[in-house]
Amino acid sequence: MGISKNPSNTIVFQGLPGAYSHLACQQVYPEMNVLPAQTFEDMFAAVEKGRAKYAMTPIENSVAGRVADIHRLMPDSGLFIVREHFMRVNHHLLAPKGATLKSIRVVRSHVHALAQCRAMIQKLKLDAIVHADTAGAAKELSEHGNKSEAAIASKLAGEIYGLKSLRANIEDADHNTTRFVVLSRRPQKQRRGSGPLVTSFVFRVRNVPAALFKSLGGFATNGVNITKLESYMIKGSFKATQFYADVEGHPNDENLKLALEELKFFSNEVRILGTYPAASYREHN
Repeated sequence: MGISKNPSNTIVFQGLPGAYSHLACQQVYPEMNVLPAQTFEDMFAAVEKGRAKYAMTPIENSVAGRVADIHRLMPDSGLFIVREHFMRVNHHLLAPKGATLKSIRVVRSHVHALAQCRAMIQKLKLDAIVHADTAGAAKELSEHGNKSEAAIASKLAGEIYGLKSLRANIEDADHNTTRFVVLSRRPQKQRRGSGPLVTSFVFRVRNVPAALFKSLGGFATNGVNITKLESYMIKGSFKATQFYADVEGHPNDENLKLALEELKFFSNEVRILGTYPAASYREHN
């Protein structure tokens, strides 16, 4: 995998080379070239403007929860979810060549990575310093080569920036998993009955009592399983709330079709973000 100017064979991710999103791109689309983007807005724009075919973005983590800003930015991007991927996150304690566990005093990484490795940090009595991202911490460490400092990042970041792994799999929780979604300019049609499907959508409820309860009633009465439901404010208003939801099924399935019709009756807006195959990870977790 390399960095290419061929948009039809390019997938964009937010972060520097070696980020966990970069690793997810390798796992799902090993044949595609990658395009790093500085911000999530830049990532979405790269697909929207045709500089990349797909965008790979994290949406939630089993330890840290949802990824900030994604639920707010994704609906307004005009892109559609076409695939999901669950990736087990294995953190490495990276250091310059010549450094040892006894020589390091400081560790830098993203705030979530530091939180996910708290036990190891405390055991080694390291000073934890927050960095903007994991790969960025590894890159900066490779540039100054201070043997008293380390970074928490992926094995891929260590390979890219010439750092050695002092310890592997240093995360506290053995279930540390990130869910990614792949976005495209156009939705991918899914055939009903072809296998388990997930439909993602956003909606806003009217500002009246029991609006959310009534909006979701159709999913219960029609036997539709809601696997994810999250709320967030719109434009800083405490009265304007938007919800993001994942449900099992295809919009043309009779039960989901009826549930969505009832949702639309009680909601100001319902927008389908995509229908895509459910990852096999869901079957075992």
